[in-house]
Amino acid sequence: MLKTLIIIFMMALVASLASGLYFLMVDQGDTQKRRLVTSLGVRLALASGLIAVIIYGVATGQLGHRNPWDAGTIESQEQRGG
Repeated sequence: MLKTLIIIFMMALVASLASGLYFLMVDQGDTQKRRLVTSLGVRLALASGLIAVIIYGVATGQLGHRNPWDAGTIESQEQRGG
């Protein structure tokens, strides 16, 4: 479930980036429209949420790495006799 949440955050970040590009092109520097700044704020909030979810996942052990070349894996410890 955590990986699904991360994918949703990533897709929302890409959508926010695309909307920011659209607002940048359409508004053409109009100082009355603040849609670009709002899009940046949304993107910042989404990125912060994504980082928080990743930190939570690593801290709880739901996210991690299982690389065969990692010296800390269980397989390598069993091979060394530990």
